[in-house]
Amino acid sequence: MPRTVTLALLDADGALLGALPPVEVEVPWWQETASVIAAVQERFGIDVSVLRLLHAPEHFPGGEVTYLAQTTDPTTSLPATRAVDVDLSDHPLRPDYAKPGGPDRSLDWAAERLHELEFGPIGAATQMRTWNLSAIWRLEAAAGTVWLKQVPAFFAHEPVVLRWLAAEGFGLSVPIQLATDGSRMLLAELPGVDLYAAGLGVRASIAATHHHIQIEAAAEVTRLIGLGVPDLRGPRLTEVVTRVTDWYAESDPALEALVAGLPERWAAIDECGLPDTLVHGDLHPGNARGDEVHQAILDWGDSFVGHPGFDILRMTERVTEPDAAALVEAWATRWQHAVPGCDPVKAIDLLRPVAALRNAATYARFLANIEPSEHPYHAGDVPFWLRQAALAA
Repeated sequence: MPRTVTLALLDADGALLGALPPVEVEVPWWQETASVIAAVQERFGIDVSVLRLLHAPEHFPGGEVTYLAQTTDPTTSLPATRAVDVDLSDHPLRPDYAKPGGPDRSLDWAAERLHELEFGPIGAATQMRTWNLSAIWRLEAAAGTVWLKQVPAFFAHEPVVLRWLAAEGFGLSVPIQLATDGSRMLLAELPGVDLYAAGLGVRASIAATHHHIQIEAAAEVTRLIGLGVPDLRGPRLTEVVTRVTDWYAESDPALEALVAGLPERWAAIDECGLPDTLVHGDLHPGNARGDEVHQAILDWGDSFVGHPGFDILRMTERVTEPDAAALVEAWATRWQHAVPGCDPVKAIDLLRPVAALRNAATYARFLANIEPSEHPYHAGDVPFWLRQAALAA
């Protein structure tokens, strides 16, 4: 379903100019901004940066969507706008990249770092995505393409994880950071394409690469937690999901029994013998880039310390049952070689409903840390995953 996009437009000083006439955009995903910016440039001849979501339909994606945007073009060149009511007051949960002037501040920082790195000036900067989880720009510098990524505070450990992975020798399997400043990262270009449509072979290859990372990380759990990686090992995750179910869930005997039985379930999972390690947290093919031979794993903002089974369960979503079984079998075999005597298959069976609870807790965390106008991105996810947990119990 395409988007009908309206931009409430600010001038270079942050003053509200009004709303532009709507434009049609084929790409349905609300966070994707490149097509919006291109449509506005084609129709009105102005350059804009999208700041944040203002209004959206109940169901994601597509539909009629309104964003706040900003232009640095002179007001004399702008098309006619209509009056629009927008609350321009700040919000404590708003990241800097979603504030007036935020994109320019990030691009100025990137330009300074690229100059220091002798990449030359930025010839073109395309805002690819912006939402409550990240802002991503493709920068065409004289020495080649570079990516600028900025994340909110609750993903602040992502650059830390990338630095740790590079230091441990996994530089070819993850994005390379060229520069970092808090939540801002300049990342080197990666060859290939985003692998959303990957088949079994590529999924298996990503899982095998990730296994090597998890083996190394299993010996570094204390250090990783000390570096700021969230601790979602059994007892801590039990606390988190219990709060979520108490807050969100309506009375559901299956869900209540599942949550009440988590201590015993974790004890059984621990008896299976797999170590806690670094969990990517969202290990699907779309979070990898490359080709059929080599893939680099992207987007470590959801990462945490916990059970390695969470990642293979994510990798087996949206595939046929035979493909899912093949992926789990290969994953289990690798762990049996790494930890003789462990029982990965039993661990996975025990972990399935917990994974759904963990997903619900992840989205609840997003909702607790983003401003209300961005809630439509995730509002339906918590009850959905709580229902999935009850069904899997």
